[in-house]
Amino acid sequence: MGILLVIIYILVCLFLVMVVLLQQGKGADLAGAFGGGGSQASFGPRSSTNIMHRMTTISFVLFVVLSMSLAILSGKARTSVMEDVQEPVPETTVEVQTGGSDSEMGSVEEGEAALEMAVDAAAEEIAVEEAVVETEALPPTEGEPTPQ
Repeated sequence: MGILLVIIYILVCLFLVMVVLLQQGKGADLAGAFGGGGSQASFGPRSSTNIMHRMTTISFVLFVVLSMSLAILSGKARTSVMEDVQEPVPETTVEVQTGGSDSEMGSVEEGEAALEMAVDAAAEEIAVEEAVVETEALPPTEGEPTPQ
């Protein structure tokens, strides 16, 4: 529907330009070009509207209506490019500290044990943080005083 409106809009624009350029303006005689009074006065009696004036009015109304409708349709059709992009999973890193220098490297079992200890410590920290959040979210019981 939008493409059809754009095509009609372009045709109306071209027709409006053509009709405006073909009209004879007020004071269009030779005396009007040199500042003479001419046969028509600026605020003089109006002549009856001719077919060119009617076509100009109709094409102008169509131009305005199509301009507003295209503006409204283009405002509603806006979507974000980032809507379909999935959020990346945050990376978690665990630092393992080994005791000693490179020459005193322990066995693979010691490294695995240190890694398990680090993972257990991280899990305990997460559990403690979740417990703190849960206790802060709970309303106080009737016997407990409210913190000030």
